[in-house]
Amino acid sequence: MTILKDKVAIITGAGRGIGKETALFLAKQGVKILVNDLGANPDGSGEDKIADEVVSEITNLGGKALANYDSVDSFEGGQNIFNSALSEFGAVDILINNAGILRDKTLFNMEESDWDIIMAVHLKGHFNCTKPFVCYIRETNRLNCRVINMSSVSGLIGNFGQTNYGAAKAGIAGFSRSLSMEMAKYKCTVNTISPGAATRLTIDLMKAAGRDVDENDWKQGPQQIAPVIAWLSSDEANEITNQIFHISQGNVGIMQQPAVIKSFKSDTVWDLEKLNRVMPDLIDAKKIHDEEVEKKGEPI
Repeated sequence: MTILKDKVAIITGAGRGIGKETALFLAKQGVKILVNDLGANPDGSGEDKIADEVVSEITNLGGKALANYDSVDSFEGGQNIFNSALSEFGAVDILINNAGILRDKTLFNMEESDWDIIMAVHLKGHFNCTKPFVCYIRETNRLNCRVINMSSVSGLIGNFGQTNYGAAKAGIAGFSRSLSMEMAKYKCTVNTISPGAATRLTIDLMKAAGRDVDENDWKQGPQQIAPVIAWLSSDEANEITNQIFHISQGNVGIMQQPAVIKSFKSDTVWDLEKLNRVMPDLIDAKKIHDEEVEKKGEPI
């Protein structure tokens, strides 16, 4: 079945892991793929033209693909990535912002450069690659496009030793929420993925947490993310926007967005005595809410 035949997708960080699996899966659905990957090491250093290997796999499957090696961390790189896809395929329909690196350290030990490069690749990288795409959508009035962004439980929930990565990934979720409102006029959906998969960026973290890692187990691998991205790119998801989907351990779920759970109103400025009375109720309401959400979120 080729539910996305002749659509054109840009996938950043598509040389390995989630990006590669998504590129191969979409190609099988008839999508033409711009395979972007700088070929860097997990910390962002070095270059290796691994995008060529993915392009070869796609062409061997009978698909169409083009390799690109620009870095998402520069505005020029994002523009070049988009221009390459547009020049080769004549149009762009789907953008999957997937490129990423890690510089894990506690804040005590983090250098400014560790912070800056994570922000440049992840948060600014989403901006760099998305701006030319959305400008193209507006200028050509191209409807029903897709933007799919990669957040993380590190940003949505938190993780030790990842204040830089967590901040960037939380920022991506906020970026996606606002962008979905801006793109609604053009029927362009904007959704966020919270992936849980064993990749070269996460395997060491999973092992450090005491988890057994089997890279051949699809429930742990990046191949479980690709079908969800494909579905969100299809016509079935025309009305699905501004959502966060979590995929991990063979489960697919939808995550809650920030919202007020309970509140109190005062006719005068809050003082410490009033706060002493209401704050415990607010904390209790949050605890009950969290327990309810955890129960509702259990896989069916």
